Amino acid sequence: MNTPSNHTKSSKAYQAAVISLCALIAISLAWELWLAPLRPGGSWLALKALPLCLPLSGILKGRIYTFQYSSLLVLPYFAEAVVRLFDASAASKACAAFALLCSLAFFSACLMYVRQQRKAAEHV
Repeated sequence: MNTPSNHTKSSKAYQAAVISLCALIAISLAWELWLAPLRPGGSWLALKALPLCLPLSGILKGRIYTFQYSSLLVLPYFAEAVVRLFDASAASKACAAFALLCSLAFFSACLMYVRQQRKAAEHV
């Protein structure tokens, strides 16, 4: 099952995965460049968003393997958000909370999407 049907792309799990991954990329960049950078003027830590861009194409195409490995890729972002929730600045806490929600949503959506695809493959 290399290419998903239109029914697959309209599934809530697919849509949630795409939206939460894009939101996680956006918050990772905004957090380190404008909202609450570690250093004034932005931080090189913004490069942490690059690994999230790698699976974006496969996620948009609905490839199951991409959903599987990217669900593991997002775990360090979850861990960083949990650690930085205890940061001193309110802006950083807000960014961490949003990143935490995005990473949880993406992880859950990936698991649901893979489960849906496997069930659909069993019925074919």
